Amino acid sequence: MSELERWEARFSAPGYHFGTEPNAFLESKAHLLKPGRKALSIADGEGRNGVFLAEQGLDVLALDFSPTALAKARALAKERNVTIRTEQADLETWNWPAEAFDVVVAIFFQFCAPSARQKIFAGIKRTLKPGGLLLLEGYGLGQLQYKSGGPSEPDRLYTRALLEQAFADFSSVEITEYDSELQEGSRHSGMAALIDLVGRK
Repeated sequence: MSELERWEARFSAPGYHFGTEPNAFLESKAHLLKPGRKALSIADGEGRNGVFLAEQGLDVLALDFSPTALAKARALAKERNVTIRTEQADLETWNWPAEAFDVVVAIFFQFCAPSARQKIFAGIKRTLKPGGLLLLEGYGLGQLQYKSGGPSEPDRLYTRALLEQAFADFSSVEITEYDSELQEGSRHSGMAALIDLVGRK
């Protein structure tokens, strides 16, 4: 089974695997989101985060590998009376437009190998406008002790040092590490070791 087939099989099942409410970290940063700004939500899946951004008045482009997930995202946007643009994309090969977005949201996209992650981080930095905002959340190494989601390979998890090095050229970076109980659909449920980054290009 190819990677695309695997994600299509996952998202073709009924319901929203990660729920329809926004990621808690993203929701907690709503005060940083300004209406009318352009936002990119990568690996947006079934749309919970992209739709939330649109509800805050942002102009949203949601990217995901799975066309089935994006169809669910559009349906959720319609249900919530907002509009999002969607694009099927492989984040490793997508042509990241230069200085195109005021906000990039990158929540739990740790399915990619470290080599691909470097390319994606470079793309994020390329596509953010000067002064642009990055909101990133993922699993830290402590996630290996939990069974609440995420990859089982340590090199796909985040550390403070990894993120500090990746975004060392940003004007500001705030990183927070903590354990918290996730309640984000059937796929993200239970205690988790999280690491959040709020950065400005």
